[in-house]
Amino acid sequence: MLVDTHTHVNFNAFKEDGDEVVRRSLDSETWMINVGSQSSTSARAVKMAEKYEKGVYAAIGLHPSHLFESYQDAEELSFKTRAEEFDYNFYKDLAKSKKVVAIGEIGLDYYHLPKDGAEELKKKQKEVLVKQIELAQELNLPVIFHCRDAYDDLLDLIKKMTKIPRGVLHCFADTYETAQKFLELGFMISFTGIATYPKADSVREAVKKIPLEKMMIETDAPYLSPQPIRGTRNEPIYVKHVAEEIAKLRGLSFDEVAKATTENAIRFFKL
Repeated sequence: MLVDTHTHVNFNAFKEDGDEVVRRSLDSETWMINVGSQSSTSARAVKMAEKYEKGVYAAIGLHPSHLFESYQDAEELSFKTRAEEFDYNFYKDLAKSKKVVAIGEIGLDYYHLPKDGAEELKKKQKEVLVKQIELAQELNLPVIFHCRDAYDDLLDLIKKMTKIPRGVLHCFADTYETAQKFLELGFMISFTGIATYPKADSVREAVKKIPLEKMMIETDAPYLSPQPIRGTRNEPIYVKHVAEEIAKLRGLSFDEVAKATTENAIRFFKL
């Protein structure tokens, strides 16, 4: 059994065959957490999770890139983000569903900032992030953190909080030294198909050094397809390629990695 701890079958890329993708995953003993990035995809994640008795869960939150309008490209998939204000009560109401297991993905993203007004948007991202962390703590839920080109600021923000959130760094794409700083705060680290890319040296080095009990796996589907299927749409069933690569890099069996990462996910998200 595997758990894809971060996927987006609730996104438009799966509009035509989402249920088929979910069923294919469950039939292969792969559970999933569909993660929201704004109000619509968060609500869709909850609705989808509630259709299944087990194996499908939801995370809800407002991604930092949805605080302003922009075009983004990821693995040759283009999409437009629309500006949205964070509505505390809306997300709190969504979290009444027993299938909601985390607040996320939320965080800081400086990669997509426009040249004009960047500092103001950084400030706004931090303010909205704090509000969402406070929501997670009120609801006793863990946090799925998105972070791109902003690890130092994220670390500083978290350290200044009265209570350190129970968090996971999703789609980790930095160095082991960076990961270590978050591990010291009690965080989990989650790896995507990036770990399977031959040239992703820093990420692959982190895979080798981070304690297995602090590690989870994910697809971030439909993006970041693992090396064996790179260039095609990713989906939860392909999280097995991430587990296989971790096993290879650490000199472990696939079953050892599957068992550890699944147990970590079940414990962290209380599945």
